Amino acid sequence: MIESNATLYARLGGYDAIAAVADNLIARLTTDAQLGRFWRHRGDDGLQREKQLLIDFLCASAGGPLFYTGRDMSTTHRGMGISAHDWRIFIGHVRNTLEHFEVPATEKEEVIGFIETTKAEIVEE
Repeated sequence: MIESNATLYARLGGYDAIAAVADNLIARLTTDAQLGRFWRHRGDDGLQREKQLLIDFLCASAGGPLFYTGRDMSTTHRGMGISAHDWRIFIGHVRNTLEHFEVPATEKEEVIGFIETTKAEIVEE
């Protein structure tokens, strides 16, 4: 049993669970009819690096022992033309991924909450 004062990282199942979520989410995003355009013409190495940065970001944001060493969200996404509509689709994929892994409602909303804090830095339109 996980302590009630455990970090979100621990309550989500730690690194391996978060890595599985990232795998599932990246697969959804790259194959989405609307969002897939952001990953076209990316090599496998670039996709693997992006996935690792996502894992690091999720782990660090959830209170885990990893550091996110990527660029800030504004720099990373500047010029991509990410719209509010794109963001809603993205958040839908995040929710569907968390539901796929049967993440409890409290933890699911905490994850969505810290992801939502990045919206202003990512959405351009």
